[in-house]
Amino acid sequence: MTATSPRAFRPASGLATDLMLAAFLIGLVAAARLLPHPPNVTPAMAAALFAGATLSRRWLALAVPLAAMLVSDAIIGRDHWAIALTVYAALALPAAIGMIARRYRLSRMFLPAVISGSLVFFVMSNFAVWLFSGMYSLDAAGLAACYVAALPFLQYSLAGDLLWSAVLFGGGVLLMRLNLRPHRDDVLARP
Repeated sequence: MTATSPRAFRPASGLATDLMLAAFLIGLVAAARLLPHPPNVTPAMAAALFAGATLSRRWLALAVPLAAMLVSDAIIGRDHWAIALTVYAALALPAAIGMIARRYRLSRMFLPAVISGSLVFFVMSNFAVWLFSGMYSLDAAGLAACYVAALPFLQYSLAGDLLWSAVLFGGGVLLMRLNLRPHRDDVLARP
């Protein structure tokens, strides 16, 4: 189905709902980054994608991953400002992917959106590590070495992004279905 699909993933929401969901996502990402976890298995990319696909205010969807990173980085710290800015930008892009994907059925957009978000983050963040960390020579061999060294982390990122996206989108679908069911009193009150 295309952009006009009636089964597109678009929960209805007002400002209060958007703000509560954004606060939940920011808290989830910050807490997950602060608690012990396998390398790169956090809900950051999934939350950005979910925010982009569900929040009716685009600016708020873009703010979710940035605010979550700022909150957790205030405690964790960052090594290099340029790498941090690149990571923040790389996490804002899945929110934009979610904004585009919201026009399509969840079953058609889910895997392409998650995989593209993971790959965008991998490419951008490791390019910044190569360029700004001083760990690699600034030539093609150094860039290749940086990406090869990062490959083991890609599997964790992709697995975590798929898991967290399934949890967030699955939870969203479940909540929508629970809210769309008529209550017993409503059914009984109908003529």
